[in-house]
Amino acid sequence: MTRAFLPNAIEAETVDALLDRARRAPSAGNTASVEFLVLDTASSVAAYWATTLDDGRREVFPWPQLLDAPVLVIPWVSPDAYVDRYGEPDKAHTGLGHSTDDWQVPYWFVDGGAAVMSLLLGAEAEGLGALLFGLFEHEGAVRERFAVPADRRAVGAVALGHRAPGRPSASSGRPRPPLDSVVHRGIW
Repeated sequence: MTRAFLPNAIEAETVDALLDRARRAPSAGNTASVEFLVLDTASSVAAYWATTLDDGRREVFPWPQLLDAPVLVIPWVSPDAYVDRYGEPDKAHTGLGHSTDDWQVPYWFVDGGAAVMSLLLGAEAEGLGALLFGLFEHEGAVRERFAVPADRRAVGAVALGHRAPGRPSASSGRPRPPLDSVVHRGIW
């Protein structure tokens, strides 16, 4: 994950190609409810940061070059689209077509995560830097600022751009668990 970006623009065609691949990620019941809010102008990116990072916090923000990313992509999902899809005749037998409360696993976020991973891998393949980060308590403010429909939920935000030299995050040095500690063949 890249936390330091150069302010250099990314070609719109490159961003569109990344999003085209991301929209083809797996989707339960082929619901395909992931939509992307793309902020790719200096004013729209600045509006995002003004909405989520007040001046006092900006002064102590540990990743100032993150704010230089020229593109922010915020994937949004529609939980109700899954309820509607699973109420259709070919999925009605699942019992998931009545309410989001019926879903033990919120597949709208699973599918949104698959789209994000596709976006991150595509950026890497293009030689770009990318960072997934959460909106946390700012989801409502971002929804309002950018006129996102009230029934959508944000998966997170993805910063895209050309990498700048910068210090890695403290967590980047944490080792991954060994493969044999996370793979269980045949039985746990």
